[in-house]
Amino acid sequence: MAWILLSVAGLFEVVWAYFMKLSDGFSRPLYTVLTFAFMFVSFWLLSIAMKSLPLGTAYAVWTGIGAVGAFIVGLVVMGESASPLRILAAVLIVSGLALMKLTSSE
Repeated sequence: MAWILLSVAGLFEVVWAYFMKLSDGFSRPLYTVLTFAFMFVSFWLLSIAMKSLPLGTAYAVWTGIGAVGAFIVGLVVMGESASPLRILAAVLIVSGLALMKLTSSE
């Protein structure tokens, strides 16, 4: 269950990062409120997952999901560049996440 909560927390991190971009430096109230709402839920789910997962593993996986998810949203939704090195970097992050999961005792 902790891994599911951690995964959902990571997805919420992607959403709040996207809304933060849309908030334009917190100058757009709706997106600012959405940013903080999704941020709160993401942190809350992370804190629950951390009750049974090691700190380093939980935090690394959470930030990794957020980083790769934000990268994908940037490519697909915002039209950011997809250079081979950026894609390689994302693949390396996902590889690290897989290793974290495989080596976790939970």
